[in-house]
Amino acid sequence: MGSNGVCDMRGYLSFLILWIVSKKPASGAQIARELEKRKGCKPNPGTIYPALKELVGKKAIVAAPKGGKEKVYSITPLGRSQMESARTSFCKTFYDVFSR
Repeated sequence: MGSNGVCDMRGYLSFLILWIVSKKPASGAQIARELEKRKGCKPNPGTIYPALKELVGKKAIVAAPKGGKEKVYSITPLGRSQMESARTSFCKTFYDVFSR
């Protein structure tokens, strides 16, 4: 949680979404549950759905109708490439954070 009690997802939300849907396609609600499990707090739909829309617009993920208004999101080859690049960058940047 952020210092003000808000579930702060800025900075790595897109990476986390790409990682989650790289494991298996997921709905927005499933993605939110996985983020809650990892972060310890429930993310706001106003945080998740704009990020999903942006990732679809950038062709990193695709959305397929599941029924009603719900969609299932899947990673694209471009999204997988972007996720791998971000993971490499993250590891290079933070490789020594936990060393003493």
